[in-house]
Amino acid sequence: MAGVAWWIAVFLSPAVRTATLGSLDPIAVAVFDVPLFVVGSAVAAFGVRAAALVTAGWTGVVAVALAGYATITTEAGWGVLIMLAATACSGVAVCLVMLGRVPTELIVRGPFAFRPASARRTTAAHVGATLGQMALFWGFFLGLLPLALVWLEQRWGVSLAFPSMAVPAGLTILLLASALGVASAVTMSSRGSGTPLPSAMPNRLVIAGPYRWVRNPMAVAGISQGVAVGLLLGSWLVVAYAVLGSLLWNYAVRPLEEADLEDRFGAEFRQYRDAVRCWIPRW
Repeated sequence: MAGVAWWIAVFLSPAVRTATLGSLDPIAVAVFDVPLFVVGSAVAAFGVRAAALVTAGWTGVVAVALAGYATITTEAGWGVLIMLAATACSGVAVCLVMLGRVPTELIVRGPFAFRPASARRTTAAHVGATLGQMALFWGFFLGLLPLALVWLEQRWGVSLAFPSMAVPAGLTILLLASALGVASAVTMSSRGSGTPLPSAMPNRLVIAGPYRWVRNPMAVAGISQGVAVGLLLGSWLVVAYAVLGSLLWNYAVRPLEEADLEDRFGAEFRQYRDAVRCWIPRW
């Protein structure tokens, strides 16, 4: 239905056509997209698995091709964002059609599988490893990736104006969130005999420092940092990236992490989970 609505808007509104397709011939695109995406999605909705695979694959190809076109020509930037959203939704849909669920457990496979840290390492070694991990993660997720998003936002012509208060607000949030992140990481590594990484998780349940007030202070800090960086850079795409990351973590990663904690710590974790909320601090 979203595909039908978009194609109707493309042919009825020159503004929508230009914003989403640029100089591309809409008829030439529709010849392929209508049967492979719109019709294919409808057929997949009736349980035809092959149609779901074709539609999801086609959507991904179009998203990549349109992103390349927009990056080169600086046209059709809003079309890229629409197709990226369609690709994500199609990926979820094909999992539901093929498997009846979304296999989120694949996220914690291989190097990201939950494993306790070596109990033979010293507390100083765990703290040092944690700080090193934070430097790498912050440099990539709060530095390189946001800068790349800002460049694409400008290249695709999808920038939006931010109010003048965005920069001081972003700086304040960034400082507070970074302090929370450091305090949480040091507390976990020094009290839990491990690190925040799934491959070297703490050997003890940590209920100290920021963890007394909220169950996931590092996640709260990281998401807040992402929003703050978006405000500092004046990029709504970076803000959206932080928000989408929070949804992915909350609905895909957190249930797996908490299931692992319950397996390892049993009643102690269940009591902690019942007493301390996930996102909203208790005082």
